[in-house]
Amino acid sequence: MKSESGTSELIVRVSKKDEIADGIFMFELRSHEGTELPAFTAGSHITVSTPSGQKRRYSLCNDSSERDRYVIAIKQEKNGRGGSLSFTRDVNVGDVVSVEAPANEFEMSAAEPRNYIFVAGGIGITPIRSMILQCVRNGKQNFKLFYFARTPEMMAFREEFEAAAFAQTVVLHNDNGDRDQAYDLWPILEEQKGAHLYCCGPRGLMDSVRDMTGHWPETAVHFEDFGVGTTSKPDDKPFEVKLARSGNVYTVDVGASILDTLRVHGHELASSCESGTCGTCRVRFTDGTPDHRDLVLSDKEQKNEIMICVSRAKSASITLDI
Repeated sequence: MKSESGTSELIVRVSKKDEIADGIFMFELRSHEGTELPAFTAGSHITVSTPSGQKRRYSLCNDSSERDRYVIAIKQEKNGRGGSLSFTRDVNVGDVVSVEAPANEFEMSAAEPRNYIFVAGGIGITPIRSMILQCVRNGKQNFKLFYFARTPEMMAFREEFEAAAFAQTVVLHNDNGDRDQAYDLWPILEEQKGAHLYCCGPRGLMDSVRDMTGHWPETAVHFEDFGVGTTSKPDDKPFEVKLARSGNVYTVDVGASILDTLRVHGHELASSCESGTCGTCRVRFTDGTPDHRDLVLSDKEQKNEIMICVSRAKSASITLDI
């Protein structure tokens, strides 16, 4: 069966659902017919159809050697009103779900590095866990995981990584939402030393890691951003964003998001994933033509809403109801 995008579509059954951390739900998906599922590689994701009709990408977090199940973990974004809320709230054990076959935009390099450095923030642990399980299955211990979250209760798979088996290879750190308590990765990343780095997490974490590894070979640094508008397109152009309530006008440069531009000018706006996948930063627009690059908004919602963390404007300007 093919989806509208031309990709293979699968029908799977939810065989298990657990809340494994505050607001994070793990789903185990098995073939509805009881057959083997298409193979995947560490770092892969599947695109699921949510009860609300939206499509969302979620990383597979189980061992890629498993052919009998897919495991995903989803952070419930209650303020986003997007697909994550629909899926975590309305999908239960026994339900049948439509998913697209696995795809991988965060694949582990075929090169054999001296060691692996994994950096995960919050729900970004999901693809990283699959990579670590692969390392363990292949008898590799030349890796180090740095896993960050605001509190211990917000860490998916925390008990697993606290186990004695990972005592020498995993660092868990909580900053309690205080930047002054953030873990300093510079001593780890100052010198590459033949390592390959894989990073997945909030935009702020990934930008920080990018800055600290700017002197590394490009082929040694890998980031997961779901391929959703988080990088510039060749035909991107600057445009103006107008705020309807204040009349302020700002220029959004190529490579910058509307969200980042507004923050620079002192506006405090809600956001979470900053990759177009949660729905938290949606804003109404009243004029202009958006260039939608998210995975959250339905066709109907796109007529008057925009995700300012990733989407841009096709028109010379766009007016937001802010």
